[in-house]
Amino acid sequence: MSTIALCVDLMDRSRITAARPDVVFVRTIAALLERVGAGGIDSVIVDLSRPGAIDAIDAVVAAGVAVTAYGSHVDTGLLGAARAAGCREVLPRSRFFARLDRA
Repeated sequence: MSTIALCVDLMDRSRITAARPDVVFVRTIAALLERVGAGGIDSVIVDLSRPGAIDAIDAVVAAGVAVTAYGSHVDTGLLGAARAAGCREVLPRSRFFARLDRA
């Protein structure tokens, strides 16, 4: 299974890497879409705090790749937009990392 994560926060990256050492990180939406377009990607993790994240989710879902997104629990509009864009899972940041810590 090949997973790409759109995440630039160093603390988030270290926590994701601790739970999923095989994850490949990208810093930009362009890099994410390039990797997804090249094929071989089974899943994508998206930090919703990245500008343009919803547009990226639309494109990744359209390519048939499962997306898990996480963001601030108070930004219900953004979490809802991610659900509407077709994410497999949309989680508040705290729940996303709690799940990773248990994995």
